[in-house]
Amino acid sequence: MTAIKHALQRDIFTPNDERLLSIVNVCKAGKKKRNCFLCATVTTERPVQVNVVKVKKSDKGDFYKRQTAWLLRDLAVVDAKDAIKESPEFDLHFDKIYKWVASSIAEKNIFISCIWKLNQRYIRKKIDFINVSAQLLEESVPSGENQNVAGGDEEVVDEYQELNAREEQDIEIMMEGCEYAISNAEAFADKLSRELQVLDGANIQSIMASEKQVNILMQLLDEALKEVDQIEVKLSSYEEMLQSVKEQMDQISESNHLIHLSNTNNVKLLSEIEFLVNHMDLAKGHIKALQEGDLSSSRGIEACTNAADALLQCMNVALQPGHEMLQAVTQQQQRFTDLREQFARRLASHLNNVFVQQGHDQSSTLAQHSIELTLPNHHPFHRDLLRYAKLMEWLKNTDYGKYEGLTKNYMDYLSRLYDREIKDFFEVAKIKMTGASKEGKKFATLPRKESAVKQETESLHGSSGKLTGSTSSLNKLTVQSSGNRRSQSSSLLDMGNMSASDLDVADRSKFDKIFEQVLSQLEPLCLAEQDFISKFFKLQQHLSIPGTPVSDAEEVDGGTLSRVHSGPQSISSENHMIRQMMIKIFRCVEPELNNLIALGDKIDSFNSLYMLVKMSHHVWTAQNVDPTSFLSTTLGNVLVTVKRNFDKCISNQIKQMEDVKISKKSKVGILPFVAEFEEFAALAESIFKNAERRGDLDKAYLKLIRGVFTNVEKVANESQKTPRDVVMMENFHHIFATLSRLKISCLDAEKKEAKQKYTDHLQSYVIYSLGQPLEKLNHFFEGVEARVAQGVREEEVSYQLAFNKQELRKVIKEYPGKEVKKGLDNLYRKVDKHLCEEENLLQVVWHSMQDEFIRQYKHFEGLIARCYPGSGITMEFTIQDILDYFSSIAQSH
Repeated sequence: MTAIKHALQRDIFTPNDERLLSIVNVCKAGKKKRNCFLCATVTTERPVQVNVVKVKKSDKGDFYKRQTAWLLRDLAVVDAKDAIKESPEFDLHFDKIYKWVASSIAEKNIFISCIWKLNQRYIRKKIDFINVSAQLLEESVPSGENQNVAGGDEEVVDEYQELNAREEQDIEIMMEGCEYAISNAEAFADKLSRELQVLDGANIQSIMASEKQVNILMQLLDEALKEVDQIEVKLSSYEEMLQSVKEQMDQISESNHLIHLSNTNNVKLLSEIEFLVNHMDLAKGHIKALQEGDLSSSRGIEACTNAADALLQCMNVALQPGHEMLQAVTQQQQRFTDLREQFARRLASHLNNVFVQQGHDQSSTLAQHSIELTLPNHHPFHRDLLRYAKLMEWLKNTDYGKYEGLTKNYMDYLSRLYDREIKDFFEVAKIKMTGASKEGKKFATLPRKESAVKQETESLHGSSGKLTGSTSSLNKLTVQSSGNRRSQSSSLLDMGNMSASDLDVADRSKFDKIFEQVLSQLEPLCLAEQDFISKFFKLQQHLSIPGTPVSDAEEVDGGTLSRVHSGPQSISSENHMIRQMMIKIFRCVEPELNNLIALGDKIDSFNSLYMLVKMSHHVWTAQNVDPTSFLSTTLGNVLVTVKRNFDKCISNQIKQMEDVKISKKSKVGILPFVAEFEEFAALAESIFKNAERRGDLDKAYLKLIRGVFTNVEKVANESQKTPRDVVMMENFHHIFATLSRLKISCLDAEKKEAKQKYTDHLQSYVIYSLGQPLEKLNHFFEGVEARVAQGVREEEVSYQLAFNKQELRKVIKEYPGKEVKKGLDNLYRKVDKHLCEEENLLQVVWHSMQDEFIRQYKHFEGLIARCYPGSGITMEFTIQDILDYFSSIAQSH
């Protein structure tokens, strides 16, 4: 091992300026590979770098080569596997775990001990030594065999110090001066000893020569100490003199402090007295205004307002804790309290009188406004009361009880006034609405006792041949032909001078204007009153973000009223108070609106379309202004009722479609609910143009069109007089034409479906009606096609006994042109009986039959040409003859 160590030092480490300190012969654990050496080395240059190097023998010779090197500072763990039982295995944890098996346990222990010592000397890094015996981690290695193996290395590690260049140069010079040192060491040592004695003697003499200088220095120090003592005596005398001066200055300073404190107290006392006099003294003019001021004139109101503000300022002065103990302050505060209560009573009494007087004045104008559909203007009343707004704010801040009492009195007086005005207003609106119907002029003069007759007349208005929510005579009638329906409509129109459609349009237009006027009158009235309440009672309105309010219910005065919460944020008490005052004052608005809507729906359920559009627009406008206001909430609740009526109107129309029954004796034609859907769609499109709630109409369209489709098929299946295909064809053609004309985007799919159904049933009817006009010829060629299908070649069919040329000629002779024309003429009369006049589809159907007949003719000609080639057999009429037959028949009818 020593020879290998010297060889490795010489060949590998010396060229790299490294010294080899320990070596161990190892192989990798679990694998059969040739051995290698792990070497612990240090560099000769500073700073010293400690490495663990893996060396293996070259495959091409007996020399060794350096394979891998790790820095000792990268070593994290040394694992000896077992601290009790000796084992040659050990692990080194660098960037990964390297498992080794040493050739002997002694080499393993020496190597691990060397690594520990190198770490202690150079690295000082915490390396975990796991399962390593404590003896190996001591500073010195125990005596024994291992001492001989590792002693030299330890001495090198612990005691060896390399000579620097200067030390080497000094030794070389000394060696050159004593050439005999190598041959005679004792003579060299004697010479060095003599030279050392000479140097010691020179040092002692140098010390002896410096003794005189030391004595001189001591004398100088003694003189300096004497001077210091003299200075200390002088300083003590000066301190005694300054002490007497200090005592005199302290007495002067204390006297000045007392004088300054007295002046400061006097200034503060004067300041407090001036503060109380300036802030708690109310002018005589203000006192007189509070006690006797005129609350009726503008000048008196202004004087009272200024006096009340001055009184409030005096009462709200921020007093110091000691001020309340002063008798003058207490008396003044009691005087202010008496003035405040006296003026608050006088102000509350005056405003109550103003409320009562205003209610009587407004009542006198009701007769004038009841004639026209307008609401009285409260602006003068608001203008007069707003003069007291600042006094109301003062009352709110000083005496909330009286302020709250005034608020309740105002709500009581104004609610009764508005109840009379609004009920009269809605009564006029109802009279004008009923007067807008067919016999509405009579309604205005009818006494209340004749309500039963009036209701009966109103029910007639809602059943003028339309699908309405009221009881309709159409529910009880069966579907008649178009001519019969026109005759029934004309009999109903004998009640007036105008046609039904013109009368309906006029009634609905009049109703729309009246309803819009009602909303237009209510909206500014409510907004003006809410604005006045906010300003007069000094209640700040807090607007919420549109879209956040959530409707809730609150019981006020025994009735359920709407309340709105602004989502997760709580509404302020003032905003809540404004809404509650509006609810109390205008408690009759919502019931009256609902009654008016019920009347409009009773007159004509189609009025719900007008009301839905108008109400939606006004709700949208109100929510943009303030989504939590009384107007927005009330109109929103009424809009829900209007939407229910609209949905009910749609449901009634669908129910009437389902209840329709057809006559068994007359042809069907265009079904009533199909024509009525056209009327509804045209009316709805004109009403909902640019409306905010277009989505509601689109949903209604989808429900209605599906109901129309379903019930058209139902009626077609039940029809006995008119073929099913004719009913489907005519009605779906009418639906397609209606949807194409109105261009309703949400019904594009239904329009395509209607067109497809019309086309399919037209083709089906043509094929069914045309049937087999050349019946025997059809049977003959069906047999020919059957033989071809069985495998007989087309040109060999003529050799079949039943299908030879003679049989073909015999069949063709039975269908001369005259007979064909006669059959087509009978067919035209039959089709004319099936079709109705409204859709004018006779020529369309006749042309389709012409095309189908020509198609069959060409098919027969083709079979003759393929199965009877060169026979010269042809039909007794040509395609041109067919065209002439169809044209002459159509012209003759």
